[in-house]
Amino acid sequence: MKAHENAMSPATAHMPLAEHPTAPAFPRRAAWLWVALAITPLALPAGAQQAPAPAAAASEAEAVQPFTLGTVEVRARRDDEGSAADAQRLTQRELERANARTVAEAVALLPGVSLTHNNRNEAMLSLRGFDSRQAPVYVDGVPLYVPYDGYVDFGRFTTFDLAEVRVAKSGTSLLYGPNTLGGAVNLVTRKPARPFEGDARLGLGAGRERQAAVNLGGHQGRWYYQAGLSYLDAHSFPLPKGFQDFKRRPTDTGRYRANADRSDRRLSLKLGLTPNASDEYAVGYVRQDGEKGNPVYTGRSTQRNAVRYWRWPYWDKDSLYFLGTTRIGSNNLLKARLYRDTYRNGLDMYTDASYTRHAPTSSYKDVSQGASLEWTHAGLKNHELVFALHYKRDEHTDAASGRNPEKYYRDLTTSLVAEDRITLGPRWQLTAGLSHDKRDAQRVHHWPTGATSATNGLLKLGYALTPQGDELYAVLSRKTRFPTIKDRYSARLGRALPNPDLKPEAAAHLELGASGRPWAGAQGQASLFYSRVRDEIQTQIVPSGACGGATCDQAQNVGRTRSAGLELALAQRLSAQWQLNAAYTYLHRTNLSDRRVLLTGTPRQRLLAGLQWQPLAQWQLRAEVEAETGRRMPVAAGGRSQVLTLPGYGLLHLRARYQPRPGMALDFGVTNLGDKWYQWADGIPMPGRSWYANFSYRF
Repeated sequence: MKAHENAMSPATAHMPLAEHPTAPAFPRRAAWLWVALAITPLALPAGAQQAPAPAAAASEAEAVQPFTLGTVEVRARRDDEGSAADAQRLTQRELERANARTVAEAVALLPGVSLTHNNRNEAMLSLRGFDSRQAPVYVDGVPLYVPYDGYVDFGRFTTFDLAEVRVAKSGTSLLYGPNTLGGAVNLVTRKPARPFEGDARLGLGAGRERQAAVNLGGHQGRWYYQAGLSYLDAHSFPLPKGFQDFKRRPTDTGRYRANADRSDRRLSLKLGLTPNASDEYAVGYVRQDGEKGNPVYTGRSTQRNAVRYWRWPYWDKDSLYFLGTTRIGSNNLLKARLYRDTYRNGLDMYTDASYTRHAPTSSYKDVSQGASLEWTHAGLKNHELVFALHYKRDEHTDAASGRNPEKYYRDLTTSLVAEDRITLGPRWQLTAGLSHDKRDAQRVHHWPTGATSATNGLLKLGYALTPQGDELYAVLSRKTRFPTIKDRYSARLGRALPNPDLKPEAAAHLELGASGRPWAGAQGQASLFYSRVRDEIQTQIVPSGACGGATCDQAQNVGRTRSAGLELALAQRLSAQWQLNAAYTYLHRTNLSDRRVLLTGTPRQRLLAGLQWQPLAQWQLRAEVEAETGRRMPVAAGGRSQVLTLPGYGLLHLRARYQPRPGMALDFGVTNLGDKWYQWADGIPMPGRSWYANFSYRF
């Protein structure tokens, strides 16, 4: 039994079920929020940058500098940096003020993104309906996703050593490499700007949470260094008012969630060389050690293994990488990445809630090694050509246990990319890209080896409304994702037949949008998007006696789905003391293969809004509203797998920041002030009313 096996998968076919019977319904008095959104002219990312208020202007110079070598779209012309109009980013300052300690908490601040927690206590991302297998995560452009199943637990990665979190969607550059079917998340680390700089942070929170982090760096002329060390630990989290554990033998009978402890330790090191004004080389190392409990399911499901008494004694990751950029003449730029990433995972499966006896630890090890080389040429008038080669070797090893021998798998993935950034006129710019990806299954335990390939394309047209960056844009793209080792070969704890002949999933995207300053004091973005997926991998029931009965599950390329929606966001300066932020997402997903089978895991509507008041230069007070409705999730009830609609919810968060002097800050706040019981998945309650207090000092 492996740690990666899911009891339920959102891709599995389900039949509709009525409203969830175990949690309070979405309050009718919140319906005015949706009416207001329908008539309010909102526009762009909650994390968008805008002119600071006078009281905050002095501290903006202390902002953390991003490691530009770790961004993906590096320009040959030095005056052409920054994020694309259809991408969004969050700075370290914004993460700190929102108490976004993990990448999961960070990306949830952006429109188009929603989270869920699965039955392995993992925080999973959905980007316009695409999960983290289809929208992978990178650090400084180096892929971090797990080779075995393509997932990554966004709750394990802390943000204390980051400068930025960047999220790209349908217009994701092909330069990221394969498998960006629905987008990409890039974690950009820090780069020092002064001879010596750093910051330290200490914090406490509900559930005996403790956090500590320190970052030190220095730029010494032709070389620089950056080091970070962080610790995040919690014993549990408070359960909300009215919570019930519906199991026959409840395990959560107190005020705090049982077996919900976590501990994450992270070390990051970077050494860089800048031999001249144009070239840069850096070696980075990240070590992450973690362990966690797995809270027990509390819903009404009758599925045989819905109730699990699990703990992860270790969740460890090592990443070593080299990044380099060399300018050759005035028109050529050569960029290289080399990396090795190792992931080790262990799972203890206990017999009951006493957590005293468990089967032998189920463990495995994944290793990714890769390289990419990019050449950018700007010698042709009005053209900037980029050619790239990606090479990635993924290895997965299941440790031997009992009568099961060790199993070893190896995939080799390569990609050739060509991209042209064309200046069509003073205001028009076109990006055209094409890539061809190939995956070779070189070692697959006892299965025969094989290969498959896919072709991707991208067209992005932008029109500059003003010289200050206001822009209209259109994106047309075709992206693919190769099925993972788990997709092809896992028996799902004896419930499924492997399918080594799975084809890549393919998606066609269309997006129309605008970004910039719609009026004085505002920064916004609006986008309409449409995605159509074919050959989506979904679980089907097939006749077979290999699973102990008359049928087995099997992953097959049978899915055709459609996602369409709207994203709006606005940051509005109301006065010198008041500021408003709002972000709204509407997402409608349809299963075109069988409209009776509902797609699960994402809300239909999601709202984030905040009002900030700065009564004095040293004080900032903020009230935030988080609301969603229309989320469907699978559940096993009445002897069959069905779909329930989770009740919508609205949460209120209050935050305060006190800055007694430049570089020093006290942050404290209360989240879920109303102590509301809400869930992102059946039987997995989210925290009730929680508090935190943090002290940070920048020097």
